[in-house]
Amino acid sequence: MMSFILARTVRALVVLFLTVTFVFIVLRLSGDPAEQILSDVATPEALAAFRINWGLDKSIPEQFLIYWSHAIRGDFGTSFADGREVFAVIAERVPKTLLVTVSAFVLSMLIGIPAGILAAVRRETASDKAVMAGAVLGYSVPNFLLGLALIFIFAVWLRVLPSSGSSTFKHAILPIATFALFNAAGVARFTRSTLIDVLGQPYIAAARADGVPEWDIILRHALPNAAIPMVTMLGFIAGGLLGGAALIEPVFGWPGLGSGFVRATSSGDLNVVQAMIILFTAFMVTINLIVDILYAVLNPKIRLQSNER
Repeated sequence: MMSFILARTVRALVVLFLTVTFVFIVLRLSGDPAEQILSDVATPEALAAFRINWGLDKSIPEQFLIYWSHAIRGDFGTSFADGREVFAVIAERVPKTLLVTVSAFVLSMLIGIPAGILAAVRRETASDKAVMAGAVLGYSVPNFLLGLALIFIFAVWLRVLPSSGSSTFKHAILPIATFALFNAAGVARFTRSTLIDVLGQPYIAAARADGVPEWDIILRHALPNAAIPMVTMLGFIAGGLLGGAALIEPVFGWPGLGSGFVRATSSGDLNVVQAMIILFTAFMVTINLIVDILYAVLNPKIRLQSNER
């Protein structure tokens, strides 16, 4: 098991390094931060001084080596925009994003998994059609558009919730609901299709023939065997939470990592953008690593096949 985890960890670190390297180069080739940060009327001398001050006058390979020599020590530089350490800029936004994404992830499972089970068990009934209609609608509507719709209903029309800000938990309800409803739709659809496949297996028919109660069949036989594909789906959703934050948080004026990333990108604050990309990539890679380990725990054949290669 340890060799399996070590191999997956090494692969994850390689993916992280290659991704960040690619993004580092693309950001340097996409435009001049000096022209983005300073005004359009800045003199050539001011632009040159800015580049020298921030090390942007050096070649891309030199900048890359300098950046990583500091990054491996936990120093991600200073924000171009306000002169604060990048770590401090990001750290103040992490709790806000965790509040919304973790709450939404848990809520999406609490809604999506039971709904998918109900639809699979009551296949081709009114319950199944209602669940799938809601799931298709929720998954088809872009999440930022869903957020705008919730703002119109609950903030503009009913006036029971604030449309933006973060000073109270009430401000978090609409962002959480947007994340949760969008992801719950995908969870419900995937749970239904996976369970339908499992419930059609011969051993399920044998259990029914032996008189095993239907809910025992579902909870003790069907769900455990549907665990691996469901872990894949949940891992995919968890990995996409930070990326989704970049679309949803600005809609609600929520001061988390997503809105911070959009702001840093638009202003050309390279150090903040790079650090956030490292964070996003590390999060995605970690989620994939956890999913791989869960695969090996749930199905030892996967671990054995990996060890034989």
